[in-house]
Amino acid sequence: MSETKAADLGIYWRTWAVLLVLTAVMFFLDTVDMPRGLFVGVMLVAMMTKATLIGGIFMHLAKESMDLMVTVVVCGLGFGVLLFGLSVVDAFRIFDMMQGLFVR
Repeated sequence: MSETKAADLGIYWRTWAVLLVLTAVMFFLDTVDMPRGLFVGVMLVAMMTKATLIGGIFMHLAKESMDLMVTVVVCGLGFGVLLFGLSVVDAFRIFDMMQGLFVR
């Protein structure tokens, strides 16, 4: 394998290691007693960091034009908000149904 290909593969292994460490930290923090707001904030930052690394390195978005990156990010976030909005409506409906089952 040439030096260039070995150097190219190195970024993937380093990214994988960072993702592994972030995942381990997230699992560890799940066992720690901390305020809920802080826990949610740390988890959101860790998840966004992982998503950025995956998109930038493994999906090769870091080497693309800014227009394409913005399009992918905006569409991804928009789709995520849409799915969240649709699932929240159904979750509240199910929650209301479950409350009726346990009221005596």
